[in-house]
Amino acid sequence: MNLSEKTVCFPNLGLTFQNVGKTIDIFGYEIAYYGIIIALAMACGIALLLHVAKKTGQDDDQYFDVSLITIIIALLGARIYYVVFSWEYYKDNLWEILNFRGGGLAIYGGVIAGMLTVWIYTRVKKRNFGQFADTICVGLVLGQIIGRWGNFFNREAFGGYTDNLLAMALPKEAVRAGEITQEMLEHIKVADGVEFIQVHPTFLYESLWNLALLFFLLWFTSRKHFHGEVFLLYLTGYGIGRAWIEGLRTDQLLLPVIGIPVSQALSILLAVTSALIIAVRRRRERNQKKDEPNRKPESTD
Repeated sequence: MNLSEKTVCFPNLGLTFQNVGKTIDIFGYEIAYYGIIIALAMACGIALLLHVAKKTGQDDDQYFDVSLITIIIALLGARIYYVVFSWEYYKDNLWEILNFRGGGLAIYGGVIAGMLTVWIYTRVKKRNFGQFADTICVGLVLGQIIGRWGNFFNREAFGGYTDNLLAMALPKEAVRAGEITQEMLEHIKVADGVEFIQVHPTFLYESLWNLALLFFLLWFTSRKHFHGEVFLLYLTGYGIGRAWIEGLRTDQLLLPVIGIPVSQALSILLAVTSALIIAVRRRRERNQKKDEPNRKPESTD
């Protein structure tokens, strides 16, 4: 087997993928696999949320309409979020802000912009935001599961050195130099003249974590106690997983001055806040049920 700079391996699983390119040529035009996967993720996410909307007796046409609007705003939000926390680079390369083909999207920026769009939509249409958020978040999770595989083709969003079961080996020349740590270099391996670094496949960790989260949310949808609870559980579950995974990555966006990974800090904040809101709402509900038997029936005189 001839290894090259397009090879991606999972040595402890015995898996080797040859000729993993970053783009595909269609009629002479280079299209990034990342873009194809993101488009597929969006389509699958919309299909799932429309299915859930219909299954729960809601108007799926409204969800289709809001999805089209939300996707555009979410992409802009994801880009703005990334640019803001990578301003040291973009301040001297302003035109690169518009270069979406060069990469640079942050999921939290998309989630924030997307849910703000949904909130405005539900206010205008006089719908229940919590119910919409519950339905949309399952499609969002599926989109994240699929979308993360764009990082596989781009050889990005990986963690530091590891030799665990899921360890991934990447050609050193195929990744950005700034994401290679000293520990990776100390454990570098050479095969067929190609230098490989071995890393945590954090994109895979997040994809698997979100897959488990998706199954849980779908199961819980018919068991929720109030509108918005499924969405809050999404924020809690995703936040816990992302906080751990973000700590492994070598391409973190950092908060100015304090240098803490912004996505890790935001994940912890969202997870804790959402869990507290659920606990408060559940406790209030229990207290209301306890009080009901003690209430005196209204007089009919």
